[in-house]
Order: sequence, then structure tokens, then C-alpha cells
Amino acid sequence: MANDKEKEAAARASVRFVNDGDVVGLGTGSTAAYVVRCLGERVQAGLKIVGIPTSVRTKELAASLGISLTTLDECQQIDVAIDGADEFDPKLQLTKGGGGALLREKIIASASRQFVVIADSSKQVPVLGAFPLPVEVIPFAEALVAKEIAALGAKVNVRQTPDGKPFITDEGHHILDCRFGRIPDPPSLARKLSDTPGVVEHGLFINMADVVLMGKGDEVVEFRRK
Repeated sequence: MANDKEKEAAARASVRFVNDGDVVGLGTGSTAAYVVRCLGERVQAGLKIVGIPTSVRTKELAASLGISLTTLDECQQIDVAIDGADEFDPKLQLTKGGGGALLREKIIASASRQFVVIADSSKQVPVLGAFPLPVEVIPFAEALVAKEIAALGAKVNVRQTPDGKPFITDEGHHILDCRFGRIPDPPSLARKLSDTPGVVEHGLFINMADVVLMGKGDEVVEFRRK
């Protein structure tokens, strides 16, 4: 319950970065859903925005709240994207992908003039790695990629649905959840993963977050990338 309150507080603080007429990237996951609901309230009050959702789930939620939607086919410049994170460190490097939408989330973040991240206080860490790092892979290469990532020192598990089948992303890929433990050099690991054939994308977001808003008790603490 405390985490939910912190998530909602951070979400409400984040919508101040959205202005009338903006194209807004809409994140995925439990924290991002609070943002979509807050934006829905503002749209009902007269705010005019167009959203680009990062998942089918977010698309359905936004549409149900009356938020106008578009796609990257129609609009390649996003004013602001708001999304959650599974971890963030003092340099505002992120681990994302717990919700399974990391590929679309990274594309939207990279196309945005400003990327705002919201989180509860449990997501702040001194070093990334407590949360398993999601790596999106094509099914054809799954076993090979899992072997190569294991050789980097990770314990690798194929993400599954509750009925024991492989989790399938909106783009038709699988996700490997990789437990590296502490990740002292996220940029180096990010490069190694990106260079691995069969890896579509990974959940390390390096030098992408402009602002992190963290709910902490009754406050919202703001961090900015230096």
C-alpha cells in the first residue's frame, strides 16, 4: 500500500511536464498506469494531448479514458515520455522491462525530447542488479543467447506466463530474465548485450532519463541527470 501511494504521488507530480498540445509517450506497468489515469483526468478537464502507447495494455487503458492516440508511423517526434522503472542508480541509469514492454519503451524514450521516470522509493539503488535484467530475444536464438549471457556471469531464466508457457512480447519475442547480481558498469554490459546476435533489446537504459520523480513517504523527490 505504501508503494502504491508513492507511485501515485510520483505520477501526479509527473503530469506537470505535460503541456497542452503535446505528443506524450505513455509507458507500461503498474506505475505508468497511474500516469495514464492522471492524464485521463486532465483530458476530461480539457487538456488536449495525443498519446503514443508502449504496449497493447497501455493503449487499451488510455483509449478507455478518452486519451487520443497516434503511432510512430504518424508522428516521429514526442514532446515528453513518462514511464516507470524497476531500478535507478545515482547516475539515473535504469533497469526496465519488468512489464515486458522494454523494446517499445526504449524506442519511445529515445524519440522523446524529455524522458521523465517515476518510481516509488524501493526502486532507488546504489548499484543496479538487484532486479533481474530483462533481455528481449527472438525465439529462434533463445537457447544460444541464454548460453552467452550465462557466460557473462548471469543466472538466466526464460520468462513464463502463469500457465507455464513462454511470455510473448507485443512484438512476438521472448524475454530472458538475467540475474547478474551487482552491475558495476552498466554501459559496458549494455554494449555486450547489444552486440549479441539474437538480442533484440535489453532493459538497461543508459543516459536516457532526464528526470526521475521518486515518491518517498508523503514527498516526491526530484533527481536530474547531470
